[in-house]
Amino acid sequence: MEKISSYQLFTLVFLYEIGSTIIFGFASSAGRDAWISVLISTFIGVIINIVYYIIFKLNRRSNLIGWFLAQFGIWIGTPIAYVYALEFIYDGSRGLADLEILLPSTILPKTPVLVIEFIFIFVITYALISGIEVIARLGEIFFPTIIFIFIIEVILICNSNMLNIQYIRPVLGKGWGNVWKAVWPLGITQTFGQTIEFTMLWPLVKKPEKIIKITTIATILAGVFIAFFDILSIMALGENTFSNSNFPLYRLIRLISVGDFIENLDAIGVIYFLTTAFFKASIHFFCATQAIEQLTFAKNKYMPIFIIVVIGLYLGLNMASSAAEHLQTGLKIVPLYLWIPLFYVLPIILLIVTVFRNKLGKKVKN
Repeated sequence: MEKISSYQLFTLVFLYEIGSTIIFGFASSAGRDAWISVLISTFIGVIINIVYYIIFKLNRRSNLIGWFLAQFGIWIGTPIAYVYALEFIYDGSRGLADLEILLPSTILPKTPVLVIEFIFIFVITYALISGIEVIARLGEIFFPTIIFIFIIEVILICNSNMLNIQYIRPVLGKGWGNVWKAVWPLGITQTFGQTIEFTMLWPLVKKPEKIIKITTIATILAGVFIAFFDILSIMALGENTFSNSNFPLYRLIRLISVGDFIENLDAIGVIYFLTTAFFKASIHFFCATQAIEQLTFAKNKYMPIFIIVVIGLYLGLNMASSAAEHLQTGLKIVPLYLWIPLFYVLPIILLIVTVFRNKLGKKVKN
């Protein structure tokens, strides 16, 4: 069985939670108070991960699919488990659809979308065949790279004379209304609630006793990272531009100009997106593969991979008829009607059932 280290888990959680969020502008609907929404969402994300870990321990460190099968039985647990597997595929497909929006409208305007997504899914397929250990090692390599680029980018932004602290004042000048709207339901699901997928990886961690500590640290670091970028974007672009832009980070990077020499650094934004999008999509599809293998008792591990990536590619290309429709679905419909039930409601019900059955089992033994 493949195993990953605590540090590898940390890098994967961090890169996964950054995902495409950093490009699209997390909680941008909250305007200049977006960073507050990010921090609140991060705190709630830590809490729900603690809930997942409690369920993990109560179910003898099995994975998400095993939880529902053990506590709800075959007839109820199996359909629910399949819903999670399909949701993982859908989320991975949404990551591919994000590519369809960003790349053609930025650095690859003349490249066919099919070519872009085919190359991306080919790389993901190769990673899935190689296994989670290879993906985790890639995380070890790319994590310091992303941090290094981040530090260089901050230095360049601060030396471009484009930051205005007045753009983030007054804090909570419009009250808590917009802040909470950005937190619920999108803020607590888009990045932090999605980490329920890592419960599929937790049984593979070499030191399971460190899982919750590592996950919490990675979640907090990712939240602070996203909040900091929101602040920089607001201070550079202003509240209205930040809220109305599809790619505020990309626009922020394009503004970098140091001595009329260092400028046009569009590729940095694309590197951020492609790197984090690769890890997020890879984990989506890997967890879907693990779930399908477990539910179907598949002996050939390659067949589920090929089926899932083909479905993912098809959905990514045909998910929405326009960028506006894709974003509207992802911002308004999916979080409330899909993610909240799967990331919060069902796990809390599962926790209650698990605790009740464990107590009932102890009474029967006594």
